[in-house]
Amino acid sequence: MSQTGGAEPRPDATTDAALRHAKSDGKSGATKALIGLAVLLGVLVAGGAAAYFWFQNSLASNVETIPDPFAGVTDRPEAAPVDEESGEEPLNFLVLGSDSRISAGDPSQWEAGAQRTDSIMLVHLAGDRESAEVISIPRDSWVEIPGYGYNKINAAFSFGGPTLMIQTVEDLTGVRIDHFAVADFESFVELTDALGGVDIRVADGASDGQGGTYEGGIQHMDGEEALAYTRERHDLANGDFGRVQRQQAWMRAIMAEVNNSRDDLVTMTKFLTAVSESVAVDEGLDIGEMRDILVSSRNIGSSDVDFITMPYEGTGRSADGQSIVVLDEAKMIPLMDAVADDTAHEYVQENAEELSVLSPTVN
Repeated sequence: MSQTGGAEPRPDATTDAALRHAKSDGKSGATKALIGLAVLLGVLVAGGAAAYFWFQNSLASNVETIPDPFAGVTDRPEAAPVDEESGEEPLNFLVLGSDSRISAGDPSQWEAGAQRTDSIMLVHLAGDRESAEVISIPRDSWVEIPGYGYNKINAAFSFGGPTLMIQTVEDLTGVRIDHFAVADFESFVELTDALGGVDIRVADGASDGQGGTYEGGIQHMDGEEALAYTRERHDLANGDFGRVQRQQAWMRAIMAEVNNSRDDLVTMTKFLTAVSESVAVDEGLDIGEMRDILVSSRNIGSSDVDFITMPYEGTGRSADGQSIVVLDEAKMIPLMDAVADDTAHEYVQENAEELSVLSPTVN
């Protein structure tokens, strides 16, 4: 596993107001990645038979595919062993947010230096198919990018596209990536509205992202309201880190709503149509692989999924003055070892107080 220090002078971990309250660049990359997660997780809890039937017969052709992004990845970590009871392999998905799934799905449209992904999520599906972990890696995490030295992790996509991003994440975490997806932002509102909105439990006085505040408790949000809520960061005590938790709360709410709507074929068709038009996946995640995942994961519910932010010490400045996130290696390494060994769910449950795990109520 690569370290975030090494030859590069280690920046001080500080509360960097300039980073936490920087101007928003508009579209939220983490929100884009969450749409991809809706395919990988939301579909799983939709119910294998019905979801697979509609996906295979009506929607699979909508999904863009990325020609083998793993072809150039070297020195790969070993895969975790097959779970003895289920007979299934644990799976790790790398999900990114980019400006559009088309540019990600068609390498001819990717240009070096022209694109960055501002969201990176590592999704671990346990071999026993009873749990999953969604781990957000802050986009400004200061890491070593093979061939380019130290930089923000989202620069890997700009420098070398999907392959370099996979290589960078594998080197950082020691976790073997099995599948790769890039998701589009534009379907956020449509995706939420396809389910009739979502319920998110918020803290009293939480900013609604539109100049107002919420009363504490469960708030039902339509697509536009959820979009504003998840893009807010200026009025959040933890800045970008708080925004990540809001986006994770949205994903949890989506999964719960999908689970509630699993027998409603009209709603599920709308939902699956929206997500299928929003994501590009590696060519190995074909309809047969998706079917196997759906069937083997049919018992996973939204309560079986943990949402975590990669452990970090704080924010700081690189030697060249960039605002960066300093990862906490002492906490990150054992967490990633647990993912690699397929013991992540147990590790998170035992160490929840030491990790940034999404709580039931979000500020």
